[in-house]
Amino acid sequence: AVELMTTDHLTPAQKAGSELFLGSGGWGFGIAVDGGRDDLATRPGRFGWAGGLGTTAAADPSEGLVGVLFTQAAMTSPRPPRVFQDFWTTVYAAIDD
Repeated sequence: AVELMTTDHLTPAQKAGSELFLGSGGWGFGIAVDGGRDDLATRPGRFGWAGGLGTTAAADPSEGLVGVLFTQAAMTSPRPPRVFQDFWTTVYAAIDD
């Protein structure tokens, strides 16, 4: 069930024109799924959601990582606010390999 939930089920035709919203990722059963490495925070197999009302949450099974950020600022554009990217950059930078 988890594998089905976290697997991209969109076809290339369904993804066409949605790159701003999905990046190289797609959509599982009710959750966004990263498909490629668009930036530091997007990795294949990572899944989660960035909400328009100021939240972001994701799980990265390959790193054994779960991150959640709650803010009190609604998004004002289709791109997530800078604080989201700063949060994920800090999270991944803190991993001690």
